[in-house]
Amino acid sequence: MVVNDFSHINGGAAKIAVSSAVGLAQAGHRVTFVAAVPPSSPELNHYNITVVNSGQFEIAEDKNRMRAMTQGLWNVKAKRLIRDAICGLEVKDTIVHIHGWTKALSSSVIRECVDRKFKTICTLHDYFVACPNGGFYNHRKGTICSLKPMSLPCILENCDSRSFAQKQWRVARQLVQERLGRMPARIDAFIAVSKFSRQILTPFIPPESCIFDIENPISVIKTFSAEIGEGSRFLYVGRLSPEKGGRLVSRAAADLGCGLDIVGDGIERAELERIYPKAQFSGWLPADETLDQMRKARALIFPSLWYETQGLTVLEAAAVGIPSIVSDTSAARDLVEHGVTGLWFSGGNQASLISAMKQLQNTGNAQKMGAAAFQSFWTTPPTLERHIKELEAAYATVLNAPTTGPKKGLCQLSNERDSET
Repeated sequence: MVVNDFSHINGGAAKIAVSSAVGLAQAGHRVTFVAAVPPSSPELNHYNITVVNSGQFEIAEDKNRMRAMTQGLWNVKAKRLIRDAICGLEVKDTIVHIHGWTKALSSSVIRECVDRKFKTICTLHDYFVACPNGGFYNHRKGTICSLKPMSLPCILENCDSRSFAQKQWRVARQLVQERLGRMPARIDAFIAVSKFSRQILTPFIPPESCIFDIENPISVIKTFSAEIGEGSRFLYVGRLSPEKGGRLVSRAAADLGCGLDIVGDGIERAELERIYPKAQFSGWLPADETLDQMRKARALIFPSLWYETQGLTVLEAAAVGIPSIVSDTSAARDLVEHGVTGLWFSGGNQASLISAMKQLQNTGNAQKMGAAAFQSFWTTPPTLERHIKELEAAYATVLNAPTTGPKKGLCQLSNERDSET
């Protein structure tokens, strides 16, 4: 059973939930996909997949704010839906895999599964398992937050991007999640998508739960390494919102007067256009067109001001043979070997970013690092097939464990890169 707020692809977590469900179905497993927000992705139209959807709004988009507030705390309709969906399944050979629950489903669905003794795994796509706003980030100050989640200073801190009242609702949701939803206390295992995010979240995960290291897959066909030339421009791909660092990139590019292409959209677009009018804005593009943009780029810049959990665009850049410049305070640093396949810069520091960009304005440096990134990626590419095999191994470990909480030391799953290290 795959559990996610959305049954269509509208972001990273949904993309992984849908693609893994399809991969599992193609491998011969029967999959029930449980969601709250329609429509269903066409990819889920497979004879081994049953989609059940409560037909509700994403809580942020529901104009009935009282209904949204209540649904976000404890979604009664979704709890009933998953109860009905799970009643015909066997406990001994069923895994409940949770991807996203905070945007529509709520932790009520988690409680229903654990009460019925089903083994559960949760992929840590974000930091909601510990942090009320899901990012360990203070949106008011524009800085990473070091406060202990749900401590009194955390509760009193006005860190939400909207309002202090919204922050207090998030605190209430976190309390409901922990006390009634039994997340993370009753989850059998977790999947960390990067060593960086695993290190941050491990202190907040019960010691009797195990953590598997399984990278998210990406779908890129191997063709040829990009030909970086003198006219190649820097590239930013992502949401244009404050925590993503778009202003930092725009200011750095304006200081250098270099070429910059921006793929994505969001609330900061007008501001970024004002900061650097010479930048080329294309809005969101289909996946294949985004890869085409990467093949023409000098380097990808991933300037995120908050932690992130992985940074798939950095992998996509490596897959087509361009280096990346990444913030050293984000999980994307795990994907770049500094000075070999790209460069790190000091998170949030414009001078440090400019220094890194200057290094890659040298076309020879960019070509050398791009070729190294291409070689590194295609040595052990994070394909969907590899992802499914690692999921199957994790599922088998959890299902075969003698207790509801597998012993951490007995169920570590090392991926190929860990073994090589």
